[in-house]
Amino acid sequence: MKLNKVTKAVFPVAGLGTRFLPATKSIPKEIMTLVDRPLIQYAIDEARAAGIKEFIFVTSRGKSALEDYFDNAPELEAALIKSGKEHLLEVLKETNMDSGAICYLRQNRPMGLGHAVWCARRLIGDEPFAVLLPDDVIAAEKPCLQQMIEAHEQTGGNMVAAMEVPPSKASSYGVLDIGEDMGAIVRAKGVVEKPKPEDAPSNLAVIGRYILTPKILTNLNRMKQGQGGEIQLTDAIAEETAEGNVYGYRFRGQRYDCGSKAGFLQATVAFGLARPDLREELNGFLHDLISMQKAAQ
Repeated sequence: MKLNKVTKAVFPVAGLGTRFLPATKSIPKEIMTLVDRPLIQYAIDEARAAGIKEFIFVTSRGKSALEDYFDNAPELEAALIKSGKEHLLEVLKETNMDSGAICYLRQNRPMGLGHAVWCARRLIGDEPFAVLLPDDVIAAEKPCLQQMIEAHEQTGGNMVAAMEVPPSKASSYGVLDIGEDMGAIVRAKGVVEKPKPEDAPSNLAVIGRYILTPKILTNLNRMKQGQGGEIQLTDAIAEETAEGNVYGYRFRGQRYDCGSKAGFLQATVAFGLARPDLREELNGFLHDLISMQKAAQ
């Protein structure tokens, strides 16, 4: 049976970003810059590379800067041309979205990730779709979602990005109960949301990339509350494991948790060092900084 192509993606961006206060008092967390691009741009670029054509943002109050970011900026473009900085126009083109390719809808109550995805149900319709969490930035030679879509063409069903984590970190993730391990792809017989280390069924954790079937929306429609009193996307996915319809994909790449301050700083250093125009100066600074710290000890 030929599978429908995955051309729609949901970006849940309604969170308040309280871990980054006071910066997020006036700036959406997704607009915070990693080197010189906001977090959301990394997610959009990854989706584009995977063939996504329709971008659905689930937002909340105070997120209008996201809409402005993806709009054209004629005054800025005119100023760049006037000052002879036409090369920067190419940089701006990456941030522009075609009319009708992107839409925004509101999650008016903070009821969890599952609820945020459910809010997009009418725009998703009866098609498979992707979900990308911008907090998870993944450095990879081939973008993570592109890897997953290629794997999904073999399996169908629901697929989650997965990575191995220390047992002590299991309580921060949804964790797969592995039924069949096929290497890069595993078939899950269960998914446990934020288990205690001693209760974790494996060390294979779900991170913020998903390819889901419309059946997930039917499961979410029951509004079943899970951990923390929220509607958990993990729980809706777990319901499909009984049908053998959930797969984990061990992606190739380095994931950075930019929802935490430490992870954001780590990503900034790593992405800075990967830039030819920044590498030498940044590497020299880090070397000198470490040398000074060692000398002080």
